[in-house]
Amino acid sequence: MNGAGSARWLQIAVLCIVLVALPFVIDATLGRAWVRIIDIALLFVMLALGLNIVVGFAGLLDLGYIAFFAVGAYCYALLASPQFDIHWSFLVLLPLGALVAGLFGVVLGAPTLKLRGDYLAIVTLGFGEIIRIFLVNLNRPVNITNGPRGITLVDPLQAGGISLSKSYEIAGITVAPVHSYYFVFLLCAVAVIFVSIRLENSRIGRAWIAIREDELAASAMGINTRNVKLLAFAMGATFGGVAGGLFASFQGFISPASFALHDSVMVLCMVVLGGMGNVGGVVLGAVLLTVLPEALRYMGPLQQQWLGRVYIDPSDLRMLLFGLALVLMMLLRPAGLWPSRIRRRELSTEKTGG
Repeated sequence: MNGAGSARWLQIAVLCIVLVALPFVIDATLGRAWVRIIDIALLFVMLALGLNIVVGFAGLLDLGYIAFFAVGAYCYALLASPQFDIHWSFLVLLPLGALVAGLFGVVLGAPTLKLRGDYLAIVTLGFGEIIRIFLVNLNRPVNITNGPRGITLVDPLQAGGISLSKSYEIAGITVAPVHSYYFVFLLCAVAVIFVSIRLENSRIGRAWIAIREDELAASAMGINTRNVKLLAFAMGATFGGVAGGLFASFQGFISPASFALHDSVMVLCMVVLGGMGNVGGVVLGAVLLTVLPEALRYMGPLQQQWLGRVYIDPSDLRMLLFGLALVLMMLLRPAGLWPSRIRRRELSTEKTGG
C-alpha cells in the first residue's frame, strides 16, 4: 500500500472515530436535546440526497418531495402501531415504505414528463398538498389515518428483544435511545451517500445530467428521457420513503402537520444551498440548515444578557436571521457552498462571457 492509500485509510479511521464519539461528546457538552437534533439532521441528509437525484442530477424542480417522506412514515406507522393493531418488523416495513414511496414517485412522474420549470414545480407542489389533505381526511367514513390527530404509540425499531426506545449500559457508558437511533440513522445515511455517489458516476447518473443540461440533445443522443426521468422520480422517492419510516419509529407519533409545504421548501433549500448535484455539498447543506435554525433560538437569551431585555421575539429573529443568511449565500455563492465541478465550470464560463 502506497503512502497516499495509507493516508486515506487513516483519514477514514479518524472520521469513523469522530462519528462514533460525536453523540456522547455532544451529550456531555451541549445536552441530550442536541443529540436529537443531530438525529434529525441525519434524516434530512437522506431526504436531501433523495431530492438531489431529482433536482440536482436530473434538473426536475420538485416542490412536493415531502409527500414521499409522508408516505414512508405512514406506511410504517399504520403497520406498526395500535391503529390497526398490526406490529410488523421494521425489516419488512422499511423496504415496504421505500417501495410504496417509489411507486408514488412513478405516479407523480408519469403525468409530468412533458412539463418543465415552473409548470413542473406547480404540479409537484399540488401533488404534495393532495397527499397531505388525503392524510387529514382519511378518517371517515373509515378511519385509516386518524385524521389531523395523527397516529400515536408507533413501535420503535426493535429486533431480537433489543428495542431502541430503551437505555442500555455498555462498558460503563449509558447508551440512551437518541444515541442508539443516531447510529442507525448514521448507517442509513452512509448507505444513501454511497448509493448516491455510485449513481452519480454511473451510466444512469450521466444520463440524468445530460437531461438536466439539454433534454433535447440527450434525446437526440439516444437517451430514453421518459424512462430515465421516471427512474429519477422513483429513486428520489425511495430515499424519502426510507427516511419517513425511520422518522415514524423515532418520533413514536406522526400527523399530517409534519409534512407541510414549508418542509419541502426547506429540503429544497438544503440542496440548493449545499450545492446542487454534489453529494458532499448536499450533506453539508442538510446539516447546516438543520442545526442553524436551532442554534439561532439562543438569540433570545443573548439579547437578555447583552441588552438587558428581549426586544425581538426569538422565533421572529431566528427566521429573520435564517432568511438573511440564505439571501446572502445566494448573492455571494449562487452555486452553493460546495458546488459540483460541472456547476462551478458553468458559472465561471458565464462570468467570463464564454
